[in-house]
Amino acid sequence: MDENRAWTAKWIWAEPSHNSGPANGSMETVLFRRSFGIPANEGVKLKLLVSADSRFRLYVNGQPVAYGPCKGDLNVHYYDEVDVTPHLRPGTNVLAAQVVHYSGDKGPASVWRKERGVFLLEGSLQGLDGRVIERLDTGCEGWRCYPVRGESAKLAPETATLFIGGGEIVDGAGWPRGWRDSAFAEGWPAASVVADTHDKMYGGLSSWLLTPRPIPFMKEEIREFATIVRGHCGDRIWLDEPMGPGGRLGIEVAAGSRLVLELHAGELVAGFPQLAVSGGAGAAASILYSECYEYEPLPNGQRNKGVRDDPDGKSLHGFEDTYRIAGYGSGAGEPEKYEPFHRRAFRFVRLTVEAAEEPVMVEGITYLRTGYPLDAKASFASSDPSLSPLWTISLNTLRNCMHETYEDTPYYEQMQYEMDSRLQALFTYYISGDDRLGRKAIYDFHSSLLPTGMLQSRYPSVNRQIIPGFALFWIMMVHDHYWYSGDLAHAARYRPTIDAVLAWFEARVEPESGLVGVMPEAYWSFVDWTEQWRRNAGAPPSGRTRPNTVYNLMAADALLKAAELNEATGRRDTGQEYRRRAAALQQAIRQHCWSEEKGLFTDSPDSPDALSQHAQIWAVLTDTVAGEKARQLMLRALETQGLAKVSSAMAYYLFRALAKTGMYDRTFALWGDWKAQVDLHLTSWVEDPVSVRSDCHAWGALPLHEFPAELLGVQPLTPGFATISVAPRIGALQAAAGAVITPHGAVEIDWSIREGRFRLRVKRPGTVPVQITLPNGELRYCTGEGLLECECELTTIEPAEELKP
Repeated sequence: MDENRAWTAKWIWAEPSHNSGPANGSMETVLFRRSFGIPANEGVKLKLLVSADSRFRLYVNGQPVAYGPCKGDLNVHYYDEVDVTPHLRPGTNVLAAQVVHYSGDKGPASVWRKERGVFLLEGSLQGLDGRVIERLDTGCEGWRCYPVRGESAKLAPETATLFIGGGEIVDGAGWPRGWRDSAFAEGWPAASVVADTHDKMYGGLSSWLLTPRPIPFMKEEIREFATIVRGHCGDRIWLDEPMGPGGRLGIEVAAGSRLVLELHAGELVAGFPQLAVSGGAGAAASILYSECYEYEPLPNGQRNKGVRDDPDGKSLHGFEDTYRIAGYGSGAGEPEKYEPFHRRAFRFVRLTVEAAEEPVMVEGITYLRTGYPLDAKASFASSDPSLSPLWTISLNTLRNCMHETYEDTPYYEQMQYEMDSRLQALFTYYISGDDRLGRKAIYDFHSSLLPTGMLQSRYPSVNRQIIPGFALFWIMMVHDHYWYSGDLAHAARYRPTIDAVLAWFEARVEPESGLVGVMPEAYWSFVDWTEQWRRNAGAPPSGRTRPNTVYNLMAADALLKAAELNEATGRRDTGQEYRRRAAALQQAIRQHCWSEEKGLFTDSPDSPDALSQHAQIWAVLTDTVAGEKARQLMLRALETQGLAKVSSAMAYYLFRALAKTGMYDRTFALWGDWKAQVDLHLTSWVEDPVSVRSDCHAWGALPLHEFPAELLGVQPLTPGFATISVAPRIGALQAAAGAVITPHGAVEIDWSIREGRFRLRVKRPGTVPVQITLPNGELRYCTGEGLLECECELTTIEPAEELKP
């Protein structure tokens, strides 16, 4: 919270007498304007602080300059700082904002909202010498507002998605034409002050506890659709035709006629479609969003998608936004434009325009692609061309799942979950070195802490949910950040929350068995989307009545990572306590969950037929079984028939267990699951193979970790990459090259195999010490500076020596 800022602006909104309230209890839209003048030949500057409940889009002289605020929660309401100086001009200028307030449980569930809508803007027009020319704060005179009638902007019931909030139903006739422009003759009523920013005397907390935005603004760029897949209007038919330049269509729909176009964006994207039309008052336009073409569902209800961009015998399914055309965009003026207020995800859209009593000209359609400004600095290339699309698709998947939070699926939910976010943050670190969204995710989940000590599994969210194991992933996420960044202060900040989560699990340890017992009935004990657990919603069925082995092993892993964090930050006694608790759990797991007959850990005690790869993987990762026994266990996990197998959600942990047991070469065959998706023409990775729901889920972007960290071999040997380990996994490759991003900068790797010899070149930032592990097991050390070059026979192991630059 920005506790020391003395705000001069006040929260404003429309007078209740001027406001019809939210339509169907879903959304309320108010437009705001503030005009001001700039003398000719006078240099000025203007920096604004702006926020709203629930969301705003801010314009200066008709140009969009900010969309926010960043997603917060009950106790954190973010504000944005915007320098709008480049958009100012001599004469009359105008600040304009569209503000939407979502009500109750309607609207996007990840957008927090209070009991009423509000808007806040603070800023002063200043001369270049800092002299205040005019105060523009909300609460000062000059702010006008226009409440859009409820029937002119509302949400449809949510159908094809879960937490997006339903499609928009907008009537253009209910919106003032040109309201964002300086020439607009408003005649609007004055906006009303509805609240102060805080109690300046007695410490009473505002409903909106303001704090600065912790992440950069989202990147926005206008993009064009690639092709018209198919369409028709009257006698005209389109089939696999390129779009016109600039998204232009220029299609006239005659009175009483209908235009239908199915458009391909080229790949799955997230953003805001932008439709431009002229004339045609009363016409109806709709935009349906879809991830792919689909056949009708199978008899068991299973989705049936096939090759994603093949429309033959298939159709587009999804939700839609609808817009009733006002008809004022004809003649020499600007076309009438519609853009949904909330971010959409799509690969294909179906545009339908039904003309009423007069023709409508469909001028064109584009989209404003938007998302977190991910700067992917890492690179990867290898001798295996089949790996290249895996890297490209992974980047697109991660980008689509990064917004103001990490998101599970940009199409279906736009929710941030701990399990998903742990991997998304790790992938982000390795390819960009940017930890800002990762730090926000860690803070978000910390903020979800319940009085019991349990974290909510998705957050921010107005719909509370608990998946107990996800709180353990959050601890692992804090540990990941420490190892990537070396930031001890950041790790220390979250020790109390880590303590609370681990205390929640400790309180559920059974005295008789020493295991964490059955999870509360009200919670969802999800582990993975695997076919064998389909009927139990991804949770091991045996865990309904007995302890869940995977959760016990995950708890041991979290205890060990928490022990390391506590010891590194000065709490050695707490660290030792956590190690003792982890050891006790491991002993109980060996005693009660090991099947001597099967040679495997069972999913629960006394459940000889409840078997999964997951229990074996986590036993290896926690050293509950180690050495040659761990290797043999992983072999059985891969080869035993009938085990519940990991999906893409848990593939990262399978890869880690194979790396830990010296069997990383076995991962090369596992990329077949990703290559099969390439064959189906996916441009982002599927969520899971069981429900076949979403075609974009970032836990599948595993190549963004495996290729830099394993195939190129760059990992932190000590926290913060204070010492760098370079240990390439060659597998069946003959060569690989690329860049891996560390907090110190890029580590560039280039290795190849020629005539039975392995040759490696390493360029690292500055003089960071490097330990090189060659494929034959030989160690080399370097503490100097400059390019590192070494080679070895693949069949020999030589003594370690210091490598000279």
